[in-house]
Amino acid sequence: MSRINGFIGRRHFLSLTGTASLAVAVGGCNQLIGKQPASADAKSINLNPVNSQQALKLLLDGNRRFVKGTPKYPNQSRRRLQAIAKAQYPFAAILGCADSRVPAEIVFDQGLGDLFVVRVAGNIASDMAIASLEYATSVLGTRLIVVLGHENCGAVAAAIKNEPLPGKIGDFVEDIKPALTMVKSTSKNFAQAAIQANIQYQAEKLKEKSTVIEQLINQGKLTIVGAAYNINTGQISVIS
Repeated sequence: MSRINGFIGRRHFLSLTGTASLAVAVGGCNQLIGKQPASADAKSINLNPVNSQQALKLLLDGNRRFVKGTPKYPNQSRRRLQAIAKAQYPFAAILGCADSRVPAEIVFDQGLGDLFVVRVAGNIASDMAIASLEYATSVLGTRLIVVLGHENCGAVAAAIKNEPLPGKIGDFVEDIKPALTMVKSTSKNFAQAAIQANIQYQAEKLKEKSTVIEQLINQGKLTIVGAAYNINTGQISVIS
């Protein structure tokens, strides 16, 4: 069986999941990278990958630099670009909101190939988001997933408002509403509590809806952490 850092390879990942949607998702990744062996069959450029605790420290250290205004802008050189051209080994995956004010690589002060970022309004664990994160963790060997929400999230606000919405906008709002049941109506700041509840809800959803992710967690190969971004200060706080 083909493996990277103890993780299953691309072909065996597909046989493990057994779902057509994931096959399409992984196939799409191959097209985006020019059909390069971007996973199981490529020689690792990271022979000593960080564990989840080290990965979280790297992220939080980077965020502290961002907040202080002293970013290092790591791994953004042409040499880095060429080094990762044939394969990627991101040390962390981020399920974040599509909000333009929360670009993960910038707020964590990371560079090319460091993060596998999935962004969707409300940082919801949609089927395609889960498929992407399964690819990151099972094929690329990423040991940490951070579910990153933020203050003043419009998607959460829309779920609280609970009014009809045009087009497909209502779809992701429906995926947030279950999280609101976790918030006490007497909460001092209901909106803020709802944002944190949604982060926790989506993190749990990743485990519940993905046997691949659940298996990696049970094997001690993956950790999921919830975090919130303060759009006024730029600071990221771990909440779960």
